[in-house]
Amino acid sequence: IYSCCYLSRRLNQLSSHDPLWKRHCKKYWLISEEEKSQRNQSWKAIFISTYSDLGRYIRYYATLKKAWDDLEKYLGQRCPRMIGSLKESVREEDLDAVEAQIGCKLPDDYRCSFRIHNGQKLVVPGLMGSMALSNHYRSEDLLDIDTAAGGFQQRLGLKQCLPLTFCIHTGLSQYMALESVEGRNKYEIFYQCPDQMARNPSAIDMFITGTSYLEWFTSYVNKVVTGGYPIIRDQIFRVKCFPFCRYVHDKECVATTGDITVSVSTSFLPELSSVHPPHYFFTYRIRIEMSKDALPEKACQLDSRYWRITNAKGAVEEVQGPGVVGEFPIISPGRVYEYTSCTTFSTTSGYMEGYYTFHCLYYKDKFFNVTIPRFHMVCPTFKVSTARMETNHNEYAVDEDEDSTDTDEYEDRRRVLDIPAPSRRCPRHT
Repeated sequence: IYSCCYLSRRLNQLSSHDPLWKRHCKKYWLISEEEKSQRNQSWKAIFISTYSDLGRYIRYYATLKKAWDDLEKYLGQRCPRMIGSLKESVREEDLDAVEAQIGCKLPDDYRCSFRIHNGQKLVVPGLMGSMALSNHYRSEDLLDIDTAAGGFQQRLGLKQCLPLTFCIHTGLSQYMALESVEGRNKYEIFYQCPDQMARNPSAIDMFITGTSYLEWFTSYVNKVVTGGYPIIRDQIFRVKCFPFCRYVHDKECVATTGDITVSVSTSFLPELSSVHPPHYFFTYRIRIEMSKDALPEKACQLDSRYWRITNAKGAVEEVQGPGVVGEFPIISPGRVYEYTSCTTFSTTSGYMEGYYTFHCLYYKDKFFNVTIPRFHMVCPTFKVSTARMETNHNEYAVDEDEDSTDTDEYEDRRRVLDIPAPSRRCPRHT
């Protein structure tokens, strides 16, 4: 319309009709009435000035701006100190300078996001979520553009990959492929996973976390602001409850026995997993709660657990043991007990189910079982490194006989002996 207005008097009159530009300002730039009054400009002038600055991002800006606004509002109410770690926007020339530095073009959706916020400072907790398990802790920061450029990779296995996140505790990053090389799709986002069975150090498998920056970032924000990831101790904890919901206790993951409800949520840990050898590491968070309306004499204590663990091949392992993570919690009306443990599979998926055995505190000889609902664990889509595929497969001996592991009993022994937990594996129950 703006261009055509110079060719037709009627179109010229139409192009000056401010309500027409109001709709476009709200649709593409999310300009509010309040912001318009503060700028003291017509809607047309606001649209044109904004377009001259952000016009190349018109396909992405509204979606990303809304995601950032929603995230800031949500975190401002629940963990405001995280808001203080966000950096101001960068200029077009800053992004152009980074492209010149790394010798690759940045995707427009990525550039657009950094025109809104330049990532965050390297602090804890990280904006992109945390995870805690025993002595293992991860918290991922969203990198600012300069730090990301400094970590740009040209080495074999991660050639032309730009880090998006970084955890100062584990060194873990999520990368974005800026070119379609080494079997990756352009702009694909992934966790790197070194092939431990390859002689070639450039053999790096990938756990895929996104197909584009826009999809990756907005889907994460949506999970946060809809309560899918819980805020625990001022941090976003990345825990999910299957099927396909995040820490929202779906009815598939909840079981009630009498006055006691057990709900389960799970998370995949890429930094403790590998494709070769097949070793997929999951954590699960159990919540045990007694109804606040239960009678006082219903108070009870957990004595033992039973697990039935099934991998993707149908192989079943049964595990029994005293307590949970070395504890024997007492449950009374209105009380909640939560704990986190872990398991591993040699297959890409599996599920667990079982029951807890309790005894009544008022009637010592009365025992009963409480159902643990079945919960599934599935690792993300992964890609095998091209370096591996180009190598003679006889070089590898993949053993998939190792099955799942319940670590509650292991945790008991570790605490008694005071030995460090292993950095990569969840050991088998013995």
